[in-house]
Amino acid sequence: MKREKVSSAVIRRLPRYYRHLTDLLAAGTVRISSSALGESMHLTASQIRQDLSCFGEFGQQGYGYNVESLRREVAEILGMTNSHTAVILGVGNLGRALTENFHFDRYGFRLTAAFDVDPALIGMVTSGLTIQPLEALDDFLKENPTNVGILTVPRAAALPMAERLIAGGVKGIWNFTNSDLALGRDDVIVENVHFSDSLLTLSYLISEAT
Repeated sequence: MKREKVSSAVIRRLPRYYRHLTDLLAAGTVRISSSALGESMHLTASQIRQDLSCFGEFGQQGYGYNVESLRREVAEILGMTNSHTAVILGVGNLGRALTENFHFDRYGFRLTAAFDVDPALIGMVTSGLTIQPLEALDDFLKENPTNVGILTVPRAAALPMAERLIAGGVKGIWNFTNSDLALGRDDVIVENVHFSDSLLTLSYLISEAT
């Protein structure tokens, strides 16, 4: 179900809620008030209640939130129960680091295939996946409906690789190419990831603090 009125700022906070609730659950916390949750996340209680009210009614007055239940609800909102399938294009240093160290399954994604153009990599196994030649991508997508394509290819290859994924039915692209993809399509979602943005934000904050 689409929620047109939910702001991007709220959506960006949802993973923070999930991560924080996961930590609380691991620490044995059974319930928590909006005030305590807000304080631990450096948000106001009002902000917590306002964010969650975009998706329904959670918690009980005088009781607060059941941590396990709220975590499950946030997971549902984030689509973590939808069993997304994903392929990765580009299995160099970054691509291999993602396949071997990022736990896709914890977040509702199943990584089903890896592709590269480097003959030295084709046939190698990474995280249980045999790296396939890029030429096999189109046939793979025809035979295996895929939700998400992960791009860790060189910047110049970002757009043509995205277009091949879209032609194969992919509706979401996680883009690590350091190039913002502007596809001009409403039916395909792109999440552009820039490590440099985070580093430069840190640079700014350090400069302001000194």
